[in-house]
Amino acid sequence: MCCESKRRFLLLYATQKGQAKAIAEEIWQQAGAHGLEADMHCISEMDKYNLETEKDPVVIVISTTGTGEPPDTARKFVKKIQDKTLPPDHFAHLQYGLLGLGDSEYMFFCNGGRTVDRRLQELGAQHFYDTGLADDCVGLELVVDPWIDGLWLALKEALQLQKEKEGMNNAVSAVSSSLSTAPHAVHELKLSSEVRNLKLEDEEVRGSDTLSQKLDDINLVAPARDTEPSLVHSVPPVSQSALNIPALPPEYIEVEFQDTQGENPHLSSLISEGRTFEVPVTKAVQLTREDAVKTALLLELDIADTAFEYQPGDAFCVICPNNVSEVEKLLHILGLSEKGDDFVCVKVKQGTKKKGAVRPQHIPERSTLKFILTWCLEIRAIPKKAFLRALVECTSDAGEKRRLQELCSRQGASDYTHFIRDSNVCLLDLLHAFPSCKPSLSLLIEHLPKLQARSYSVSSSDLYQPGRLCFVFNVVEFPASPSRPVSRKGVCTGWLAELVAPLLHPSKNSLGTKGESSSTEKISIFPRPNNAFHLPADPSVPFIMVGPGTGIAPFIGFLQHRQKLREEHTDWEFGETWLFFGCRHQDRDYLFKQLQCFLKNGTLTHLKVCFSRDSSAAEVAPPKYVQDILRLCAKEVARVLLKERGYFYICGDKKHMADDVSDAVVDILSMEMEADKLEAMKSLAMLREAKRYLQDVWS
Repeated sequence: MCCESKRRFLLLYATQKGQAKAIAEEIWQQAGAHGLEADMHCISEMDKYNLETEKDPVVIVISTTGTGEPPDTARKFVKKIQDKTLPPDHFAHLQYGLLGLGDSEYMFFCNGGRTVDRRLQELGAQHFYDTGLADDCVGLELVVDPWIDGLWLALKEALQLQKEKEGMNNAVSAVSSSLSTAPHAVHELKLSSEVRNLKLEDEEVRGSDTLSQKLDDINLVAPARDTEPSLVHSVPPVSQSALNIPALPPEYIEVEFQDTQGENPHLSSLISEGRTFEVPVTKAVQLTREDAVKTALLLELDIADTAFEYQPGDAFCVICPNNVSEVEKLLHILGLSEKGDDFVCVKVKQGTKKKGAVRPQHIPERSTLKFILTWCLEIRAIPKKAFLRALVECTSDAGEKRRLQELCSRQGASDYTHFIRDSNVCLLDLLHAFPSCKPSLSLLIEHLPKLQARSYSVSSSDLYQPGRLCFVFNVVEFPASPSRPVSRKGVCTGWLAELVAPLLHPSKNSLGTKGESSSTEKISIFPRPNNAFHLPADPSVPFIMVGPGTGIAPFIGFLQHRQKLREEHTDWEFGETWLFFGCRHQDRDYLFKQLQCFLKNGTLTHLKVCFSRDSSAAEVAPPKYVQDILRLCAKEVARVLLKERGYFYICGDKKHMADDVSDAVVDILSMEMEADKLEAMKSLAMLREAKRYLQDVWS
């Protein structure tokens, strides 16, 4: 092990997109100021640590991905500890504290952390510090910051107990004296996602992880008449507070421009998830009318000459670039407009103070500058507080400097949430708002996360359309706001829409005749199989599908597959199928009128539709939303789920639909079972557990 000090602790992180790693690095960075030394490793590096023989306290930071799975980097670790032959005292010697990251917008909140926590407990490990569960829906920092603050006293107490057990009495007095300077605290904090109501109090400055920034040190330039806070302007009490700001992250990347030429890496080298496929777009269809609120497109890909395989219900990922004009703007701000096509070499800075510093995996060692900004870095990412702290050092104007300090400070937590996080502010917005901020290219590489491939549900069946893969998406729109001066389209949906725009010729009624065109444009994709969101293995089992808007996408694949099975196996028994679909207007965004064909040929047994924005002259107003139609069909829904042991599928927006559908199902079960709501919720939980109530949702 690299840290032999008796004040050592083991720090493990399991990350999917880099957040858990960034938080672990913050803990590692703060440890020195508390007289501790963190031996930090990715949890996948099992050759560098050994929990079976670990004597020091262990701190674990772990995220959650997919439908509640641990991140990819933790899969081997989880598989190892889930070995059923391990005895219940396997980790009886182990003391640990765990911080789980998740998003309550999704089912199985923080399940990656909960899974590891539960299993360690089953194997006899003991908490030296209570588990924290941080919610990205309301802001990870609401739990992360106080959890880290309380960690140090808990670690020191755990290390003191450890030394006492080892009989090292000569060291007890030294540890006790260090503890006497810290205020008494109850460190079993019961931190969870419910901490969203937590009010962070100003804390005393401790060690070198924070610094006090007095107001009189700064010459504020904001006009006194501004009484409302904004991205660039603060008001009391924040504007008059001494600030607790994070320690400056150590620089660790060096970028060298080279005169030589060459070729950029292949896009497949940027993906660690498996094999990628470059496939042509063979068809583009606009499914919505021009006056619809959202523009929905269907694209068809030719996968005939590839080894790409999928089932209806699976998802796949599209490798997409950043917007060209945004990359050009960033190059201009960096003063590198003339160097975009120059090759650069990215390496670790000599003498860096960052522990275990390595070049980020998503950054090629050698490529053009434009390639890095276009394909490697998520330039639309919401800047973390550590990034804001680093940007302070690149800002020359005193007022702008102070405001950036406020936004990354403990005192400015509310302003950060409102003006940056909730406003979806990105680096370009910050550089526009704070024009004296001139970051280096190396700083961007250090702090901007990997540009993630975007996931889409498959909307076809390989059995029905061999060699073809279809998917449907809305072109995402982000309107301009006070914090964001320009409107933008989604990174991937905007790019795809632009890619097929010259080839797309919607007719007057694109819903019926479907204007379409052929194309030779190619995109790079890779599979992301879904372990559960598939048709029932037994075709005689009935199922219900709920998919408003583009949530209908996977169910088109379900119905195509079922139609082909019915044609090929006339002697099979097939269960009934229900589809609940909703959209705003029947004549503008009824995405698939071919549903009537499935109904006529018997593939679809029941089709229930609703239109939320259409007016009606009927005495009794028709149902507006899919949950309303479900309630009207309560007896049938309960029969399918309870008596016939059918399946229930939901696809679409979680916040504004899936939760309401879940509530409707609880009400239906309660009414039809003649049971109270708690019993109905238990029944729904059992359906989830049995993988008969399945969701493919997004926020």
